[in-house]
Amino acid sequence: MKKTLQDFAKEWLDTLVVAISVAMAFRAYFYEPFNIPTGSMQPTLWGYHTQEGGEKGAWDAWPLSWAKWLWSGESFVEYKAPVSGQIRLRDRNDGFYDVAVGSSPASFQLPADACRQLYKKQVKKGETIWRGKVISGDFIFVNRWLWNFRRPRDGEVMIFATTGINGLMQGTHYIKRMKATPGETYELEHLPKDAQGRVRDDIEKRVTMGEDEYFACGDNFDNSFDSRYWGAVPGKNLRGTGSIVFWPFKGWRKIQ
Repeated sequence: MKKTLQDFAKEWLDTLVVAISVAMAFRAYFYEPFNIPTGSMQPTLWGYHTQEGGEKGAWDAWPLSWAKWLWSGESFVEYKAPVSGQIRLRDRNDGFYDVAVGSSPASFQLPADACRQLYKKQVKKGETIWRGKVISGDFIFVNRWLWNFRRPRDGEVMIFATTGINGLMQGTHYIKRMKATPGETYELEHLPKDAQGRVRDDIEKRVTMGEDEYFACGDNFDNSFDSRYWGAVPGKNLRGTGSIVFWPFKGWRKIQ
């Protein structure tokens, strides 16, 4: 019998459902994609960051700009003030700030490292606020199955949920390096500092992990909010270990 349009639609729907199910199972049990939003793991892993200055070149015009971004994760941007006034910044808690000027409702997003010099700066209408390259953070695959066959080890890059950890934004995930596993004692390599840059004297220099506790620190110690400040990570929060950087393509590498 000749197939009807309804028959073809049903076959395509069945195929789509199977493909989505396989993709979800692969993500849940084997390798899950994860984006690095901040610079706390530099230079091992890069979050969104910028390089100020430079001129717009041929590869920064459409459609070559798309190919450049796909290969390197780099985009050239230039933002001018829509009105005269003071720059306003709003932290988005994702590695970016919303940047606006005066009473204008218009805003744009910049990685946090480009915004430090913009805080409360006065600009005139049409003045360049910022120009340069915005570089996407690393996209990685998280190995979800390895720790089902062996225990986590010191030095591994760990991804964990923030749920139930006091002092952290709830409902998200962090990525840090594992410095101590259950029962181990870790002597802090870098003592945390206060807002004035002074070493805090209220922090224990040696910490011992309890049962099912893990100590997590960013490789970029001076720019990492980690276990030194809010304590150990419960084992139930662990999601997996970093495997490879799969994008940007030019930065493909195994995570060490």
